[in-house]
Formats: sequence, structure tokens, C-alpha cells
Amino acid sequence: MPEIKVTPLGAGQDVGRSCILVSIGGKNIMLDCGMHMGYNDDRRFPDFSYITQQGRLTEFLDCVIISHFHLDHCGALPYMSEMVGYDGPIYMTHPTKAICPILLEDFRKITVDKKGETNFFTSQMIKDCMKKVVPLNLHQTVQVDDELEIKAYYAGHVLGAAMVQIKVGSESVVYTGDYNMTPDRHLGAAWIDKCRPDILISESTYATTIRDSKRCRERDFLKKVHETVERGGKVLIPVFALGRAQELCILLETFWDRMNMKAPIYFSTGLTEKANHYYKLFITWTNQKIRKTFVQRNMFEFKHIKAFDRSYIDNPGPMVVFATPGMLHAGLSLQIFKKWASNEKNMIIMPGYCVQGTIGHKILNGQKKLELENRQTLEVKLQVEYMSFSAHADAKGIMQLIRMAEPRNMLLVHGEAKKMEFLKDKIEQEFSINCFMPANGETITVLTNPSVPVDISLSLLKREMALGGPLTDPKKPRTMHGTLIMKDNSLRLVSPEQALKELGLSEHQLRFTCRVPFQDPHSDSDTLVRIYTHLKSVLKGYTIQHLPDGTVMVESIVIKVSSSPEEPNTKVLLLSWSYQDEDLGSFLSTLLKKGLPSVLSSM
Repeated sequence: MPEIKVTPLGAGQDVGRSCILVSIGGKNIMLDCGMHMGYNDDRRFPDFSYITQQGRLTEFLDCVIISHFHLDHCGALPYMSEMVGYDGPIYMTHPTKAICPILLEDFRKITVDKKGETNFFTSQMIKDCMKKVVPLNLHQTVQVDDELEIKAYYAGHVLGAAMVQIKVGSESVVYTGDYNMTPDRHLGAAWIDKCRPDILISESTYATTIRDSKRCRERDFLKKVHETVERGGKVLIPVFALGRAQELCILLETFWDRMNMKAPIYFSTGLTEKANHYYKLFITWTNQKIRKTFVQRNMFEFKHIKAFDRSYIDNPGPMVVFATPGMLHAGLSLQIFKKWASNEKNMIIMPGYCVQGTIGHKILNGQKKLELENRQTLEVKLQVEYMSFSAHADAKGIMQLIRMAEPRNMLLVHGEAKKMEFLKDKIEQEFSINCFMPANGETITVLTNPSVPVDISLSLLKREMALGGPLTDPKKPRTMHGTLIMKDNSLRLVSPEQALKELGLSEHQLRFTCRVPFQDPHSDSDTLVRIYTHLKSVLKGYTIQHLPDGTVMVESIVIKVSSSPEEPNTKVLLLSWSYQDEDLGSFLSTLLKKGLPSVLSSM
């Protein structure tokens, strides 16, 4: 029986280091190749030795697919392709291809140039890795090879994020990457058609959360920022350069305009300027409102939001600063936090998910004393607020996607074990499908029952309708007899006559024969009469004939009686039938082996 195997090398009962291996129809695909924000050692990258202990990965993988540009989904890509070794195709959308190398280079600078780490990919490796990228367009079916095809769907979440359908023959898997089922101020909602995959692999970051209305959250966010600025405090908003950052910038820009606010808003430079450039470049990936107003006004050119300089950290008075990265694990956001943490007038607003091990995760869990590098301790006095502007689907959104795609099986990744367990039970209960949540390195095997599409000739259909009568229930399976012709990767079922004509062959008759020993004191002709009478009484609705040549026919089945002069009471019944009447032939041989009823025997 065909099967699909799924093994997470990362993001199995965990958030970070997304990397899923899928084996389908003899093909091996790697879905995402991310790094873990919570680790600075070997655990940062997926364990590729699972694929092979030595040598390159090229011969073991048919392709690699990257869902979006966040580092927990693409951060290990140059390490995998250039240091471990992979020369095959890497698929991603056009915006991901444009933004991915910028984020990878920024990550490399922080890790190598600032922290001085060795055994890390170089700038040249990033460039060489990106040369292997094949760009994907939405809803375009791409043939990776003769059998493997992939298709991308809009995922919301961030610019260029895509869900991917992987298909080999009639077997298919859909991988969501990260997605958002509700539209926001700059992106639309995720969408997929009713593709009924064998497995839907979905992220489950917010497996147990059902978020309140977005408008309430936005009002709350603006109120907290406004109150802090009014009392002379500073607001730090750690964000990743793309996605949530643009969302909150649009929100604050319109609020500052409306309220005629004077306090400065800053954004950490470099990355964001490039980010806004790509939003303009890939305007078609944004939502309808932005596309409509783009001609009159570009929503990514901000009047109130200026570039931040490190010297502004110690400036007196209120200010709002968006700084990267979003989890306070390194970079400018962590530097500003260290400076502002001791003043209770200040506030930090965490707008998204923080991985375990990061400073962001620690302060959200109420930690008031932090141990930093060089054994320094930091007292946290500023106000800490968590407001989910996360661009991930919540529990309701995940259920909505399942209704959309109608998968046969469900597999959860990119979430915390306890929360996944809860969602897994809910999915199995509501949809009556199997739901899996493998840990890293654990393989899930799903048996598939692929359907093979076959074209049926009109003449054969008409003949079957004439013989079997009209279809009472079109959905009910019906057995059809014909000749299967395979040509140019397509299958056709035609009548035997048509097949012979097309293939230029002459017809051969194939018949099955069976000998049944039979005890009867009467003459051969009398035995045949009694068999005829018995079958007439047992087989209602069949054509049964006693022919002059001394045979009985039931449909295409011929029955003869013979005996030897030495033992006239021991008869041999010879049964012969064509393949169409195989079931009836087997039934008759079993019936006659039992002999004739006593009433007939005394005739």
C-alpha cells in the first residue's frame, strides 16, 4: 500500500528551526530550513545528519521549499546548501527571494561580526545559495520533475508568505508554513481551494488561543502608547523588520495624524528602508485597500516615523521606538531595552510570539531580574505589555483552514506540545480525521489509498447501462468489465472489441474448466435432467437451458456429465465458463460438490 512519511527535523512540538522532511511517491522534499532563536550552539540549526551521516544532501533530496523569509524558516539555508552541501532546486516566492538574503546577511553580521562566532556561513555563501533559488508564482503549477509538482497559495502572515501543495500522482501534501486567516492593515487573509490532501501539515503557534476582535486590540495598543507618551515615558516596540512592523507603523501614523501628536516615532534604520522598498515593489501581494490607494498615496511612506540613530537612546523626553529583532535576543532592541528597563515610566510592548530562551520570553513570564552576558544583572522596572498582533492563525483560523482544504489527515508542527495536544483532540473530535504531532526526529507514516483516474469509452458506458440498467445512485461504486489501455501516461477503459481493433489483435477465447466427482445410480442423461431441474429451482433470474447436444447451459457456463462403463455410478461433471462468469462458475462447482437433494435423488 502506498504511504507518505513526515519527519520534523525542527518545529516538532517546538517553535523555531522549522524543517520538515516529506517522502511521497518515492520523492523526498524538505519544507523550510530555519534556525532557532533560543540557541547559540549546534542546536541552532536542524540536525541534517538524520538525512545522511556523510556526504552531500543533493542525492537524498528532490527539492527544498521555503514558505517565507522569517529566519526560523530560512535561517539555516546557506548552512545547509553551502556547508553541508545541496545543489538541487530551492523554491520560494519572488518577495521571499528578494528579502531572504537581506535578513540572512543581517543575521550573519550579528553572529559573526559582533559576537565573533566561527563555523558560520559567509556573505559569499548566501549569494551562492540564492543562485539555486527558483521563484514561484501564486497558483502556478510547477513541475519539479516528470512526477513531482508543486503549487503555491497565498498565506497572509508576511509579504510573500505561501502555503504549498506537493503532488506526486494522486497523492498530495499541503504545508502551510506560517499563515493568517484574518486580513490586517497591509495583507490579505490566507486562502486555499478544496484540494483534499492526504496530509495537511499546519503550524499551531496559537493552538489554544482564540483572539478577541482586532479593533479592540488596536484601541488598547494606541491607548497604552498614548498614556505612556503623555506621562513623559518612552515606548519600545521590538519587531521583526517586515510584517508586524509595517502593520503597527500604519496604525500609529494614522493615530498621530488624527490626534496631532508631537512625540517622535523612530524606526531602526537600514533594514526597514529596504523592507518598505520591497513592499512598494511587491504591492500586488498586499491587501486591496493598499493596492487601491497606492496611486494617490503610498501607505509605506511615513510622515511621522523617522529613522533612528543609536545616539537617540539617551535623549530626554517621550518617544516611541520600533527596533529589531522582535524577541529581544540580540541587536538594537536588546540594547535599547537594557538602557530603558530601569525606569518605571517607560513601557515595552511585545506584539508577537517569543521563543523560550529569549529575553522577550523571560520578561513576558514576569521575570524582574535578568542575568545578562558577563554575569551582569538587570532589574526590570518598566511596564511590560503583551499585545498579540501576531500574524499567525489562532485555533479558530486553523479549524477554518481544515474546513477549506478538507484533508484526510492532519499533522501539527510549530507549536508547544501541551497546546498542540489540546488542538489535536479538538480536530479529531470535530472532523473525525487522524491528527498527528510528531516530535523532532519522529517519523509519522500515513497509508494512502490513491485513486487512479480512468477515461471510459462512451460505447462501453452505453453497453453497461443496457446490461445493468440505469444508475440508481450515481455515487455508489459499480463494477465494469472492459479492457484497460495505457497510453501516454493516461488510462482508458474500452470494450474488448474496440481494444482489439485499436491494437490490431485477433480475439482469443479464455475458458476455465473444473471437474466435479459425483455419485448417482442413474444414466448420464437422467443425471443431467435432474441437475437441470435442481438448478432451475435454485437459480432464479438466470438463463438455464437443456440443450439437444446433451449439455446444460447456465449463462455462459457449460455442464456435461460423463462416466466409465466399469463404474457407471461414479460420474464426473465437467464445468466450463468464460472469465465474465467466474463468480457464478465457482458458485456452481461448490453447489454441485454437495450432490443433489434427496427428493431429486429418488426421482
